[in-house]
Amino acid sequence: MLLIVGLGNPGTQYENTRHNIGFKVIDKLISDFGANEISKSSFRGELFKSSDTLFLKPTTFMNLSGNSVQAVKNFYKIELEDITVIHDDIDLPFSALRFKNGGGHGGHNGLRSIDSMVGKEYNRVRMGVGKPAYKSQVADYVLHDFSEDESALLDGWIKHTAYAVKELKSKSLDEVKSRYSLKKFEE
Repeated sequence: MLLIVGLGNPGTQYENTRHNIGFKVIDKLISDFGANEISKSSFRGELFKSSDTLFLKPTTFMNLSGNSVQAVKNFYKIELEDITVIHDDIDLPFSALRFKNGGGHGGHNGLRSIDSMVGKEYNRVRMGVGKPAYKSQVADYVLHDFSEDESALLDGWIKHTAYAVKELKSKSLDEVKSRYSLKKFEE
């Protein structure tokens, strides 16, 4: 069983923020796979299933994402190497896409929470959202909506990312990395 997690914050006020790019990719995957919702309150998130794949959107708010991931991981006895987490990354320029296994959290509170609850050796899909001019502006920046210019590229970038994540089911992380990594998405 594979578990694909998209990070974000619940609620309409966060729906189109940079921090919620992981949710947007999960929504695309749920649609593409025709996945059915199988949420339980103990999962602390919205959980969907399609054959051998689970799709999770934690509803714990970003800083507690690990609680949701751990609950689903334990319930379905999922190995760490079968978990992929899709998240925003301010250390990459807008629309860049990178893949890696393990590593640090880079100050990302969602990853920090998951690392502390289940360990670090899971696959990461890093979606670049750019960064503000000053470090003190990071929280405000990631909780703001994409600009008009950025929004124009979102659909294509999300489709590309969702396709790459689907490829992880049958290809190695290195194959997906070499084929689908982006410095910048261009239509």
